[in-house]
Amino acid sequence: MIIGMGSDLCNIERIRNSIDRFGDRFIDRVFTEVEKAKAARRPLTIAGTLAKRFAAKEAFSKAVGTGFKAGVFMKDIGVVNAKSGAPTLALTGGAAARLAAITPDGYEAIVHLTLTDDHPWAQAFVVIEARPLAEKSAV
Repeated sequence: MIIGMGSDLCNIERIRNSIDRFGDRFIDRVFTEVEKAKAARRPLTIAGTLAKRFAAKEAFSKAVGTGFKAGVFMKDIGVVNAKSGAPTLALTGGAAARLAAITPDGYEAIVHLTLTDDHPWAQAFVVIEARPLAEKSAV
């Protein structure tokens, strides 16, 4: 069952302007080490890379119904890649706690994420699925 859904559209130039104005202070406040490393490997598209991740953080905060309050902070939400290369989220702190709070007993939360960009826009969609936990068989 779907327990949360969120989307966000982010202007890449807005992120570029924040980087130009605030530099590392902005980047360090918003992005995880993994996200910063990914962006550093893409110097020609750093703003687009970070804008997609910014949009993912916003989309997740909407999907859990809090925005960036109730203990949910941007750095608690990190975009990582699964072994397949697909983007997903690594959650810590208040973001992980909020996800646990909205996940029904007997279920596990699965976070689905998709990212795209077409200058000057970056977009993210998050769908949170609750799947029943598999029952352990008696041996």
